[in-house]
Amino acid sequence: MKPGERGLIPRCFAQIFSMIESMTDKKFLVRASYLEIYNEEIRDLLAKNPHNRLDLREDVESGVYVKDLTSFVVNSAANCDSVMQAGKKNRTHGATAMNANSSRSHSIFTVVVECQGTGIDGEEHICVGKLNLVDLAGSERQSKTGATGERLKEATKINLSLSALGNVISALGDEKKRGKVHVPYRDSTLTRLLQDSLGGNAVTLMICNVSPAASNVAETLDSL
Repeated sequence: MKPGERGLIPRCFAQIFSMIESMTDKKFLVRASYLEIYNEEIRDLLAKNPHNRLDLREDVESGVYVKDLTSFVVNSAANCDSVMQAGKKNRTHGATAMNANSSRSHSIFTVVVECQGTGIDGEEHICVGKLNLVDLAGSERQSKTGATGERLKEATKINLSLSALGNVISALGDEKKRGKVHVPYRDSTLTRLLQDSLGGNAVTLMICNVSPAASNVAETLDSL
């Protein structure tokens, strides 16, 4: 594929390793992990058994993290992409009336970059940055998807977590109440995992896939 035809994710990988190559006076360690949130359960997409449930933990130093989540050291953009493609094969999908191969989970591909170098004080320091690439399952209306049984249970969990995400974003975006309003990160597994990627000194970018069809106007407005 030509460089100009690459999508967002390959460009992100290329940018990370391009910057690393330009900083010859520093040492870097890059790690990648991949998980999905299915029915509010966390699953490791890179594990030997990707259907095992993992626990969400929190401590003072690490913040929120997933216990025993598989992490691979990666040394190139191509290596990063290979890890992602391996994990994508384990994503949970299912057929609905609207999509024969519908994502039934949210997924988070995380790239952690550790940088060791000399600071202005002449001492060695380690800085850590994290990039979360999140694929959100689309919100679903039962009347359109025809979801029943397990598909309906999945859709309910998906919609609840998307609603929780919307509430978190609304709370963070209220400039008049900034610092005073409660941010409901704990209302869903998704928002707890993304807490440090939504608040604090994080930069968050959302890309919304909408439809121009009149029949999908309600979903488009909800997404926007």
